[in-house]
Amino acid sequence: MERIQKILAAGGIASRRAAEKLITEGRVRVNGRIVSELGAKADPRQDRIEVDGKRVTAERHVYLVLHKPRGVVATMSDPEGRPTVREILAPVGARVYPVGRLDFATSGVLLATNDGDFAEGLLHPKRAVPKTYVVKVNGKMKAEDMDRWREGVQLEDGMTQRAEAKTLRFEGDKTWFELTIKEGRNQQIRRMGEATGFLVMRLARIAFAQITAEGLRPGEWRHMTREELVQLKKTYGVPKSIPAPPENVMTNTRRTRAVHPDRGARPGSDERARRGPGPGRPGPARPAREQRATPSAATPAPRGPNTHRSSGRGSSVRREPATANAVSSTQDSDRVKSRPRRR
Repeated sequence: MERIQKILAAGGIASRRAAEKLITEGRVRVNGRIVSELGAKADPRQDRIEVDGKRVTAERHVYLVLHKPRGVVATMSDPEGRPTVREILAPVGARVYPVGRLDFATSGVLLATNDGDFAEGLLHPKRAVPKTYVVKVNGKMKAEDMDRWREGVQLEDGMTQRAEAKTLRFEGDKTWFELTIKEGRNQQIRRMGEATGFLVMRLARIAFAQITAEGLRPGEWRHMTREELVQLKKTYGVPKSIPAPPENVMTNTRRTRAVHPDRGARPGSDERARRGPGPGRPGPARPAREQRATPSAATPAPRGPNTHRSSGRGSSVRREPATANAVSSTQDSDRVKSRPRRR
């Protein structure tokens, strides 16, 4: 016998906390009877458990890393009709949901899973899971300004916890810096900017619990590696068990087109912002844009069969290896060049 919220989380319905809300709202039935008590238990192997009339069955646990684009809501549905990560994650084949939130206008690393214990473990305040961002603010920050962000900023809901911050570069009267926080208040970084007089102009998360989206373009996702899962379990105690990788991960290439791509973003912007201008370059004089950067050799890009890409207009799935497409394109080009010219 297990608590019903745990069964719902294991079935990929929602996190435990969200599952508790489903129970208290009277949307859960066990063997045809509504259950509204949070302490209720059931046997997932024998009892029929339903949410809104749909039976809950156990799913294989899935752990994903997504590079969320700007202009996409980090939820599975949106009452305002805005594009959500549901469209991007549709090809996964499991009912996954985001681990935490990422603002509509913020891009970067977002984890997704159908393991409620995993999500709860990484989001619990006592875990103090670090989240690292690249921030661009309006104004040239001095050393004392950066110290204020490190020591804590007074917001309407209390003082923020100590954070790590370091300056990356200046662009005229704009400042780029890297910030690591261990709490997850709503719109926290943007509110910190307002409270200190440095309005946040650009925000991208480059790491969550040391997991990065290196090599993923906005809208692309991949399965977490075994090494990443082992490290998370060692550091934070989740996941409870390490699953074997899906059988088709190493053989199929799937590219799914999302409803609303982040057209203003280019690959590698987070890494470029963190590195700053290269040698011999004074830095960009034009407005900052996300630009493509070659992934570092220390962290190889997980591109290839394990990478799933989303870009605009409709939804389609491609299973052909990229190399086959390249060869076919080259052969077609050669045939065109060798065709005799008509007189």
